[in-house]
Amino acid sequence: MIRSHMRRALIAGVAAIGLGLAAAPASAQFGLGGIVYDPTNYAQNVLTAARSLQQINNQIQSLQNEANSLINQAKNLASLPFSSLQQLQQQVRQTQQLLSQAQRIAYDVQQIDQAFSARYRNINLNASDQALIDGAQGRWEDSVGAFQDSLKVQAGVVGNIEGARSTMDGLVTASQSATGALQATQAGNQLLALQSQQLADLTAMMAAQGRAQALESAQRAAAQAQGREQLRRFLTPGVGYQPGNARMFHE
Repeated sequence: MIRSHMRRALIAGVAAIGLGLAAAPASAQFGLGGIVYDPTNYAQNVLTAARSLQQINNQIQSLQNEANSLINQAKNLASLPFSSLQQLQQQVRQTQQLLSQAQRIAYDVQQIDQAFSARYRNINLNASDQALIDGAQGRWEDSVGAFQDSLKVQAGVVGNIEGARSTMDGLVTASQSATGALQATQAGNQLLALQSQQLADLTAMMAAQGRAQALESAQRAAAQAQGREQLRRFLTPGVGYQPGNARMFHE
């Protein structure tokens, strides 16, 4: 728009000069009164004005290109107005909280070693029957608690599905309406973050299930060893009745 206005103004100026010269008195055109009309000089002036006009047009075009470049840079640097970071972090914290509520045996290497050494690996088969029964009861409670923990984590992961769907819808909408490279990149990064959160939920669920299955397998192995010992005790003959001399009458 600026370029067209400048061009019309210069053309009007050149035309005005030509009309002024053409409308000059005949005496002035033919040298009377000290004024001499030089067609060559006139043509040179018109050509110079045309070149000046072209230079101005080039400058206007250059300014327009720079303005467009600045506008595009501003679009590329514009930040995405949608952020899912807080929601994703909240979902991850909820899953972590469920894992931290593990019953009896937590997700801790040292605590797992201690529990297995006390209740699974080093079972005192010489203990009393009541002690063996108490140990089996404790291992059974470990397995039941682990299965309950696994179900809780699964419920939490299922609960996060709706939040993931809502986040994905918002990110896809923001990505489709992105006005610059930065917004498109940020939308893509947030989609990757959503995938990472879903992978974290899947990892937590698999860990909870694996923990429950491992404790169940360990409980069965310990029960087999304890069962063999209790069966041996049951089948081992006791002292029973020992015959002796009896007197029916006193002498």
